[in-house]
Amino acid sequence: MVRGAVARSFAPLLLVLAMLAAARAPAAEWEGALRGSARLLLDTNAPRDYSDRDTPGAERDFALSLLGAAEGRGSFERAQLVGRYELGARKYVLYQEEDTLVQSGAVEASHALGTSLGIGLEGHAKDRRGGSRSYSDLGTTAFLEYAPDVRLALRVRAGARRFVYRPDPTANFGGPEVGVLGRYRFDRRHSLSVFGDWNARRFGTAPRARPPGAGGSSGLLPGRRQDGALTAGASYTYRGPVALGLTYAFQELSSNSYGETLRRHRVSANAGVRLPWRVTLLAQGSLGLTQYPDGIYLSPEIILVEEDEGQNSLSAKLARPLTDTLDLEASWGIWSTRLPRNALTYTRQVFSVGFTWRY
Repeated sequence: MVRGAVARSFAPLLLVLAMLAAARAPAAEWEGALRGSARLLLDTNAPRDYSDRDTPGAERDFALSLLGAAEGRGSFERAQLVGRYELGARKYVLYQEEDTLVQSGAVEASHALGTSLGIGLEGHAKDRRGGSRSYSDLGTTAFLEYAPDVRLALRVRAGARRFVYRPDPTANFGGPEVGVLGRYRFDRRHSLSVFGDWNARRFGTAPRARPPGAGGSSGLLPGRRQDGALTAGASYTYRGPVALGLTYAFQELSSNSYGETLRRHRVSANAGVRLPWRVTLLAQGSLGLTQYPDGIYLSPEIILVEEDEGQNSLSAKLARPLTDTLDLEASWGIWSTRLPRNALTYTRQVFSVGFTWRY
């Protein structure tokens, strides 16, 4: 079923690619890049469990992480093709049930209608196998882009999305989605972006809407569950001696199933700076406030779709080039959240050291 959904998701885009390839534009220019990394990890909460303790104990485990990525771009006289693909694997020593294999890819084809207007198609897919969160996330969109100059860019898109969660088929959904993204560059250092997305999620025939007062799987309403997911926000970026970014996002998931509605406010920031001895420091953090008007039932897709592993996070990475194509890296990150009604806490720290190769 997932394989067929992937094929349907990319079918319109593959048609466009075939048409562009058949044109054999003589002025084509191609460029690409490859990247690979290998890291040794120490994970303080390998099973990603909630606990009534502030610090995990026996959940620690070592893991080996491998990641490969490729991206390419083809520029024609009035058209452009962009593609990227990533493949990652993680192997644990003790918690082997948490071993994961993740693939993600996206392809975009665009065509200029004039000096400032363009249209295109984009398809993306992500597939995660292993662990407690095995899913596929697929989507195809058509977009219209307006860019009168280098300062302003506006993209409006519409398409469809399909989400398949293998451990619990009642969490599978699909439906149309629309979005808008705007960016304005004040100068070469300062820029401001705004974004918004809406997705109508229609679930299968098996999941029924939960009535008020139902805390379990019994007594479900006969109607099919339907959700509406809204995301809106803005971000500011500074590029100078220090690279800075600040983003605010609001998410509202409205559902006809009792206990599945949530509202989330999230502020995130990132920074990058060059240190002595050719060392680069990258840091990012986020703070979130989530409200559950009907209570907390921990529906799978509440955490899965965003995959942010909690409301609050902080991470840092140090990188130093050993050669022109090889970097030595060390990183640390912490993710945490707390459920207010039952005092359960989710905390996870990951320490890593490894190498990244670029071509």
